[in-house]
Amino acid sequence: MSVIQNLWLCCPRTQPLLFKILPRIYVAFSPRGSTIWCHSMSQATKVSSFPDGVEQVVDNNALGVPKVEILKQKMELLGINLDNSCLPGQYHNLFCPKCKGEKLKERSLSFHIIPDCEFAMWRCFRAKCGWAGRVFANDSNLHGYGQMTEESLGLEPLGPKLIAYFKERQISEKTLSRNAVRQMSESKEIIAFTYKQNGLLVGCKFRTMEKRFWQVKGTEKMLYGIDDINHASEVIIVEGEIDKLSLEEAGFQNCVSVPGGAPGKVSKDLPPIEKDTAYQYLWNWKEYFDKVVRIILATDNDPPGRALADELAKRLGQERCWQVHWPKKDDTNCFKDANEVLKYMGADTLKRIVENAEPYTIAHY
Repeated sequence: MSVIQNLWLCCPRTQPLLFKILPRIYVAFSPRGSTIWCHSMSQATKVSSFPDGVEQVVDNNALGVPKVEILKQKMELLGINLDNSCLPGQYHNLFCPKCKGEKLKERSLSFHIIPDCEFAMWRCFRAKCGWAGRVFANDSNLHGYGQMTEESLGLEPLGPKLIAYFKERQISEKTLSRNAVRQMSESKEIIAFTYKQNGLLVGCKFRTMEKRFWQVKGTEKMLYGIDDINHASEVIIVEGEIDKLSLEEAGFQNCVSVPGGAPGKVSKDLPPIEKDTAYQYLWNWKEYFDKVVRIILATDNDPPGRALADELAKRLGQERCWQVHWPKKDDTNCFKDANEVLKYMGADTLKRIVENAEPYTIAHY
């Protein structure tokens, strides 16, 4: 098959015509004995040649090919070769085909197939590489995170109502702009927290004013504000995007938020890294945290928040962790989080509280 023929077959405008004419199989002439891979057709993967020089592309769904096999076939196109040990629901450290682990030849690519095999996602946690993407078993395209845009997600700048919502919480338009906080264009009351890596939009988390959350399909769990700690020697970890914005109002940009809230309780034993799915967002950014000398845990002042602090300290090293103690609100209650302190006590007080964090080992004795 010539280069021009191959490009024509893979052209997005050609695909609908092919599927209307031949929904299951199409043929194309090529040199005898050749074999190509075509990933631009839905679930169509290997193209095998016949003795008469005719090639056949088979719809994997029509043959009942398992989704996990479809994903693995698509990954081979990108240079990610998976063996039978790469099971759905687990994280695997592989060699990155882009940077090849550089001089250390490290397995820097974190790869994950979700349990139902709907899609796979990957990210190289080397800061100089950062290659990331995802593929869907039932989709015709290979998705790189860099292809995601505010326009494709239906986002627009914040309007007056949401700006007023954040102003009530003492978060300025300047902070909102620097962190690219947006709203849905179709619903002016839904906040969009954009997740970026190396300045590129790689995910988005939505929130209503009534605190209902959801994410863009295929978004991996990652730390909100990851670019702000790329070269930091001291990092603050909070429990929500608004708390991260609150810390910025107090003068701290070296802050990230965990992606999914807090656990119900503290685990007894640490699982192996590849099975530590709930905290994979830490292992994926191991290169960032390896450079950090001091980590301040500013999680919520409730049982789940304290459990989260314990889980983070166990994984990041208790000896380099400090813990924030939120002050009393009245005789019986304490403030819950960074935003409550900012809202009722101001940025200067919030800054002082964070600066007075205690070493984790002392705070828990």
